[in-house]
Amino acid sequence: MMAGLHFSWISMLPVLVLLATVGLSSAAGNGTSNIGVKYDSRSLIVNGKRELFFSGSLHYPRITTKMWPEIIGKAKRGGLNTIQTYVFWNVHEPRQGQYDFTGNYDLVKFIREIEKQGLWVILRIGPYIQAEWNFGGLPYWLREVPKILFRTNNKPFKHHMKNWTNVVIKLMKNEKLFASQGGPIILAQIENEYNNIAKAYKKDGIKYVQWAGKMAEETNIGVPWIMCKEKYAPDDVISVCNGRNCGDTFEGPNSPDKPTLWTENWTAQYRVFGDPPSQRSAEDLAYSIARFFSKNGTLANYYMYHGGTNVGRGASAFVKTAYYDEAPIDSFGLTKEPKYGHLKDCHSALKLARKGLLWGKLSVQSLGNFLEAHIFEKNDMNICVAFLSNNNTRVDTDVVFRGVKYFLPHRSISILPDCKTVVFNTQRVNSQRNARIYYHAQESNKDISWKMWQETLPTFEEAPMESMRPQEQIGLTKDTSDYLWYTTNFVLEEDDLSMHNEIRPVIQITSLGHAMNVFVNGKFVGNGHGTKIEKAFAFQKQVELKVGMNHITLLGVVIGLPDSGVYLEHRMAGVRYVTCQGLNTGTLDLTRNRWRHQVGISGELNMIYKEEESKKVQWSDPQPDIPLTWYQRYFDAPHGDEPVAIDISSMGKGMVWVNGQSIGRYWVSYLSPIGKPTQTMYHIPRCYLKAAENLMVVFEEIGGKPDGIVVMTVARNVICTKVSEFHPANVRSWKRKKNVIFETVEDVKPKAVLRCPDGNRIRKISFASFGNPTGKCGNMTVGNCHKDATAIAEQACLGKSSCVMSIKANDYDADVNCPETTLTLAVEAICRRRRQISPSKRI
Repeated sequence: MMAGLHFSWISMLPVLVLLATVGLSSAAGNGTSNIGVKYDSRSLIVNGKRELFFSGSLHYPRITTKMWPEIIGKAKRGGLNTIQTYVFWNVHEPRQGQYDFTGNYDLVKFIREIEKQGLWVILRIGPYIQAEWNFGGLPYWLREVPKILFRTNNKPFKHHMKNWTNVVIKLMKNEKLFASQGGPIILAQIENEYNNIAKAYKKDGIKYVQWAGKMAEETNIGVPWIMCKEKYAPDDVISVCNGRNCGDTFEGPNSPDKPTLWTENWTAQYRVFGDPPSQRSAEDLAYSIARFFSKNGTLANYYMYHGGTNVGRGASAFVKTAYYDEAPIDSFGLTKEPKYGHLKDCHSALKLARKGLLWGKLSVQSLGNFLEAHIFEKNDMNICVAFLSNNNTRVDTDVVFRGVKYFLPHRSISILPDCKTVVFNTQRVNSQRNARIYYHAQESNKDISWKMWQETLPTFEEAPMESMRPQEQIGLTKDTSDYLWYTTNFVLEEDDLSMHNEIRPVIQITSLGHAMNVFVNGKFVGNGHGTKIEKAFAFQKQVELKVGMNHITLLGVVIGLPDSGVYLEHRMAGVRYVTCQGLNTGTLDLTRNRWRHQVGISGELNMIYKEEESKKVQWSDPQPDIPLTWYQRYFDAPHGDEPVAIDISSMGKGMVWVNGQSIGRYWVSYLSPIGKPTQTMYHIPRCYLKAAENLMVVFEEIGGKPDGIVVMTVARNVICTKVSEFHPANVRSWKRKKNVIFETVEDVKPKAVLRCPDGNRIRKISFASFGNPTGKCGNMTVGNCHKDATAIAEQACLGKSSCVMSIKANDYDADVNCPETTLTLAVEAICRRRRQISPSKRI
């Protein structure tokens, strides 16, 4: 065994004999008896084989079971060979000792589907996971364990953490899912990003991390354990990187005999309600991946590769419903181009360089200011791989490497799998681009007939829980509802109220978050809310009070539980202080006025979003802009198989159900700094729908216009290409055989390729220009060196599902001497089936 080599497996000889007898092999194994996962400073070694690992995060609770095969298949076609997932403790054990591994929570079925499609699995058990998930994945009941402190050297927490970890391990072992048993799981993670909170717990934090690592090792799962963002990871646990640019920020694993692994490369920025649009470009992502592999990295995971949907109340505080919609596969399950295709090309280029990366010796050569070459060589095998880097963020340049001149765009890396041939540059996108289009579903929006039912405010006598002051909300609701009613009464005499017109009572409320509706004497007077950054807020507004008994009713609202930070078990929400100013007697403090509380709202408690339960409600004709109102209507499913969405931009804040299935929280009244809602389109998975008579129920908290809700279908069928003569040819123009890179096509030149989604053909060329076109897909414009390429594009593409066009100025009779030409061809095409109407919205 070579120096520094580690080997994890189940060491019981009878088990190995059994595995060999039944012929078990992992999804990507080589069929030999050398079952297990080894590692050294270079890479993981799975079933005796070194490999580069391209992984993507998919979360089973955020994807319907019907969509699992489709999304995993798209991930594989994108060049991934590994899927990473967290294990979500709170969905599996919502009540202590009561486990649920069924339906969308069937973790074994999810892993089996990954295995079926020939991919490996990284299992991040946590049990704390963060993941922008409610309570960071910890079950609420854990908060109420006596004397508990989360994620530190605390006996109650360690007891329950160990118990849950063992439940997961036992389940995986019983199903023989670890690679040491012939299954697909090659790595397991304990804890998660502990460095972010370690300082708060001082020595107890270090003790806890050491205990967690040792506890994990003692489970004998037969594959290595990892910890991310953890510099104090125990010796037998591999420390790994999370972040946007681990090729530059990672200090390396916690031992020189461990491989360099990256468990979270953020494909975008997760977004919360109130956020403006954000994006991470395909070019930047590809650069980060190439950079990491050029510095001895051999495993990189995209977080997220497909985010899916935060259905129900699964999202953590303020996190929006569409999760990582800007990932390579968007929240509807459609590939987002060019991110998906450009990363696929990057994976292909790195696979051409595989032998050099896994067996070559790394050296670094300076090529000038901001310029360098990372070279992997193994002379006795005739292996040489080079990464030529221009780290200047603004300036393009030429470099000379081994006597040959190469052009390097700004902040880019060229991959040369033979130290000669550029097969990929991170800044040069060959893959097509697309735009997302929403189509009005005519069959779903005909004969609209909304009905409504309004919540009633609980009276002081009806609310069941009494206390001297408003109570903390999370502790009362116990994560069973977003809502908590607060109600109190007080009497005013005639001389308490001012006779001056300019003096009116003002109610002042301070809240620990997250949102609140305020009613005075049964009348809605307004609402307030905090933000993701500052959840606490103050509400004050002029109100009408009367002589005699006055009623204050508040609806406290949480938008998910917190998911990160220290002392998670002590976080609070809800009403804190209530006062009334403008009275003749001065400020009236109502905080200690005797309050009563009620958890949840009636429609929610009675589940009127379900078919049978909704029939028990007296629905009436709808009225707009009424707070705390339920609306319902029936609709037919859209024809076809495109994803389905609803445009809910006419509403305020609440939740939507379709056929009893939640499709998540909406909050379109909360505008971002650019004056627009963070999310208006909400995914309705096709598997939730029947052919006809689908029940949609909407609960609106602050007031909206249900007639404006529209059912849509979704497509990415505006496709574009934008390629120049300076691009390298598509990476699939080369192959490697016996350590030699050879061409697979006669003309190794860049080409423009367009390909419609399944079942579509190119029906229209909406833009075609050679010269210096600018803009993005769906909004392209010609430059001052424009040569119309429409006729050529139409001849090559119309009526076809895919087409290829040359990138040669002569073919377009373009002026190569135009001073500002970039010798670029840009084409935009519309893909449609024959029966498809015009788009309603384009994103």
